[in-house]
Amino acid sequence: MTPRSRATRRPLLVIDGDSFAHRAFHALPRSIRRANGRPGNLLTGLTSMVLRLWQAERPRAVFVGWDTLTVPTYRHELMSGYQAGREFDPELLEQLDLAPALLESAGIVCAKAAGFEADDFLAAAVASERAAGGTSLVATSDRDAFQLVADDVTILQPVRGVSELARIRPADVRERYGVEPEQVPDFIALRGDPSDKIPGARGVGAKTAASLLAGNGSLEALLAAGRFSAEADDLRMYRHIATLDATAPVPPLPDREPDWHAAAVAVDELGLGRLAGRLEEAASS
Repeated sequence: MTPRSRATRRPLLVIDGDSFAHRAFHALPRSIRRANGRPGNLLTGLTSMVLRLWQAERPRAVFVGWDTLTVPTYRHELMSGYQAGREFDPELLEQLDLAPALLESAGIVCAKAAGFEADDFLAAAVASERAAGGTSLVATSDRDAFQLVADDVTILQPVRGVSELARIRPADVRERYGVEPEQVPDFIALRGDPSDKIPGARGVGAKTAASLLAGNGSLEALLAAGRFSAEADDLRMYRHIATLDATAPVPPLPDREPDWHAAAVAVDELGLGRLAGRLEEAASS
């Protein structure tokens, strides 16, 4: 694809479903219920967010990746303490089970597969779009995804609830962390990641990790120079865990605008009449 055609083609919008679902659940009041009294705050917030993103960005298509919480990934198998201690509210889990089908009712492509996390689907969708000569917008609150940032990939990161988003470009990654986007997995391996229970190198914080990578280029170069020899295997494992797996199975992603009327029907059947009304307004606009 030529630079001119790349510039005129609308981007693919890639969404971390679990990331925004969790934010919606915690941002919106639990008093939002479906007609049967069951919880509805996550479904309301997530659907509203996807609608707002589509209205703001007008992408060529929308793709949503999901975690599979019931099956461990290779990351859990590599490190027994990976993401240890995470507990999920039953009302969150109930709505997470419903969310993919709700978005799919609008014709939005979703993907979930055993052994992969939502982040892996983001990486796979970005790789697929790049191979086709397109650009991507990746909506996620997970900073691991900063490794995807490039001239053809912008991260849309929530900074306030689910309504305000920052646009993360390569310069922003450098400003925040002092490393290049492609160095992010090495940076995480050295610094660690408390949210995923990755311990990192002993005595190394964010500034030291960035300085080491600025001077040496990569974790492997540091290890080749004899640094962290006692921790080498662990650090390589941490980097592997932090690297997004672009082999996640992504289905075809043809140009497609969401069918908000069909989504409104599905939402109404779930007993969320106010949200159905907003979707009908979007369908007629």
